[in-house]
Amino acid sequence: MASRRAPCPDRLAARPGPHKIPMATRSKSSQRWLREHFADPYVKKAQAEGLRSRAAYKLEELIERDRLLKPGMVVVDLGAAPGGWSQYVRKALGDTGRVVAMDILEMPSLAGVDFLHGDFREDEVLSQLLAMLDGQPVDLVLSDMAPNKSGVDAVDQPRMMHLAELAMDFADGHLKPGGNFLIKLFQGTGFDDYVKELRRRYDKVVIRKPDASRKRSPEVYALGQGKRIQIK
Repeated sequence: MASRRAPCPDRLAARPGPHKIPMATRSKSSQRWLREHFADPYVKKAQAEGLRSRAAYKLEELIERDRLLKPGMVVVDLGAAPGGWSQYVRKALGDTGRVVAMDILEMPSLAGVDFLHGDFREDEVLSQLLAMLDGQPVDLVLSDMAPNKSGVDAVDQPRMMHLAELAMDFADGHLKPGGNFLIKLFQGTGFDDYVKELRRRYDKVVIRKPDASRKRSPEVYALGQGKRIQIK
């Protein structure tokens, strides 16, 4: 997953360093983003509540709205670093179920979360993930993956859709019938076709934009509920 992201804005709250770069060395757009980021109420709330990223509030809204978590579930979190989603899911499940997270980026350990560091496009890494699952059926697949952004839509959008296709393939192979699939997408070329493919695979597909998503961001979340036994 060589195209995987550098730390995206939602994850910077949990990463040391960016605020220490001298302001004079940053572009105007970078300076503007940093001002907005550290003034962001979700960033402040995440820091105050000890969460690893503001992205946890996106997931919280999506899960509560559609009642996606139940005790004892097995959840796979693709693109998990720095761990905001896995952290939220582990807390929500309490002492039941499993959370298996993976990312090409390193992620500090989380109690009760099994983490695999690697690129799941590689057969060896995928085999390790399946070994960690040990035959347990997966109830929910989460994907917050995104590519390193170049700022050029003609480059970034195909990269994003490629990652989305990989996540869909994983859910095709490892999500149990009746299970749910939640994935971040960027609106643009390939988006409509991807949603059509989801509709072939799931009984219900909805598109959400949580309140914690920045308004100018092209990101939305597609939720497939009730995986079909056979693709239509």
